[in-house]
This record gives sequence, C-alpha cells and structure tokens, in this order.
Amino acid sequence: MRAVVFRRTNEFAVEAIPIPEAGHGDVLVRVRASMICATDQKILAGRFPAVRFPHVPGHEFSGEIVASDHPSWPTGTRVGVEVHVGCGTCERCREGMYTLCQNYGKRETGHAHIGFTVPGGLAEYVAVPVGALHALPEEVSFDEGAWTDNLGIALSALERGRLAGGDRVIVIGPGAIGLCAAQLARALGAGRVVLVGRGDRLGRARDYADETFTPDRSASLKTTADLVVEFAGTAEAARDAITFARRGGRVVLGGATGTGVELSGIDLSTIVRGNLDVLGSLANPKGVSGRALSLLAQGKVRVLDLITHRFPLAAFDEAWRTFAERREGAIRVMLTP
Repeated sequence: MRAVVFRRTNEFAVEAIPIPEAGHGDVLVRVRASMICATDQKILAGRFPAVRFPHVPGHEFSGEIVASDHPSWPTGTRVGVEVHVGCGTCERCREGMYTLCQNYGKRETGHAHIGFTVPGGLAEYVAVPVGALHALPEEVSFDEGAWTDNLGIALSALERGRLAGGDRVIVIGPGAIGLCAAQLARALGAGRVVLVGRGDRLGRARDYADETFTPDRSASLKTTADLVVEFAGTAEAARDAITFARRGGRVVLGGATGTGVELSGIDLSTIVRGNLDVLGSLANPKGVSGRALSLLAQGKVRVLDLITHRFPLAAFDEAWRTFAERREGAIRVMLTP
C-alpha cells in the first residue's frame, strides 16, 4: 500500500509499505478520507517524544472496515476514529480518562495513540483497535466522519468548561478545532460566541460566531467571558484567555499539545483574586466523540466548508506545503488515499 512516512525529523515521503495486519482487538480499515493537522507538524518537528521515526502519521480519518473477526464490527461498516485507546485497567482509564492512561505507549497493555504511538491514517489502510471505532450515522459522509477527533476535542473542552445556556463564550484560535468549538457552543445554547484570531481564517469564522476580533483589537474583551476556550497553542493566547475571563469565570487551555510553549507574564493574582477556574483539556475522554458525531448527524455542526483543499495521497508533498504555509487560508487539507 501507499502511505506517508515521516522518516526522521523534518523529512517525509510517500512510500510503498506492507498492508498492516489487524492484530487481536483490531480491525483493518480502508481509509477513505484523511486530513493534515497542526499536530502532525509538531510530530514531524520532533515535539512529541513518544513518536518514533520512521512513522506513519494521521489521526483525523475515516474509512470502511475490510477485515474483522469482531461480530460487533463487521466488514463494510463505515467508521470514524478517535485516536486514544486506553489500557482499560489503570486508575485513569477506570475513571474514563483514557487520554491520561498511565500505561501510555505500552501497546502490550492495550494502550494505543493512533498516529502517535502506533501507525495512523495517512495511508491506504490502517489497523485500528475496536475501542477507537465509531460507526458513522447514515447522515454522515466519509469526509465528515474524518472530523470525529476534532469534534470530540472541541466538545470535550466545552464540557470541561461547564458550558451553560446563555454563557458568553470566547474561542481563541480560528483553526479547525476552534471553529468546531464555536459551532458547538452555539448548538449547546451559548448566549454569545466571539472568535479571536489572525489571518484569512478569521474571515471564515464570521459564519460561526457573533463577533470576531484580531488580538490587537481585543482589549474590549477583558473580563467579559463566562467561558474562554483556547486552541491557538501559544503563550500569548493563553495569557489572553486568562484576561478575557470575568471574575468567577472559566478558562480552558487546549492548544499547547506539543512541548516548548512556556507561560510567563501572568500576574497570578489575576487568577486568585478573580476566582478563575483554569483548566487544561487533552483530547476527548470516553464518550465525547460519540456525542459530537450525534450533533454532526443532526446538522448542528458544519464541517465540509472547513475542508479548503483536497489532494490525492500521492500529492502529499504539495498538500503538506499548502497546509503548512496556510495557502489561500487553508484550514483543513484532505487527502484521498
């Protein structure tokens, strides 16, 4: 089969490699749609120590089961995939927090982080643990199903922040996950949704928020939000998130998933005297992706408009450059294996 291979730091190629075998607890999925994510850039740059090169990336994909010995997952089933599978036995997994699995990276325990510690979906075929599968509703296409992970991440951040009806919500970072979060906040009853960010993407964000601001125009947002969710992944965005929250408000930081982002310049009394809840949000704990797919099937979220570019897998080099350089306001670049 053909697959994208990250050979070493900052070097990749599309190569012919063997079709993976579905081991015990896995099914073989024929990938139908796969996307490039900013996290893939961090992986290629060597900012995820758990990733070992050479490596097949890809954690935003959907497909069809073509080999399975699991009665609950017959061949022909259309699936979306969430990327974290916990060992199921450690303390965190028993709490449903398998994104915090204490056996991270130990495949022999049952843990898998698809596209990180095990091969991912930027390939024609991928072996997927059954614990990562979500059957796609009839109303959801393969292209939409590739958003399973993004939607789960966005919804998890809102749930971590205890979003309530009527809340004033600020989303920082008008990338794919931020735009999903804005739509989900509206769908779940937020009273007002504001998006803060830069570049061509912010123009598109006007379709999903009540107002948009660039950081240099955002001073009026200070202490206005009941809930701030951050998906920009920069120290500046984290500082802004804390200043945007009202006294007694909630801040959820979800962007800095790779190493190397350090926060300084925050007077801690802002948090203490403001009685702020400041939380991290890592990916999507158990059950969240299923709820997100249900909202997608109901038409509460639109994702097809966020797929700005499409390429065949063989043109991955051009697809990668399009995404990395944010050509023509690229949000998500889709590959068809």
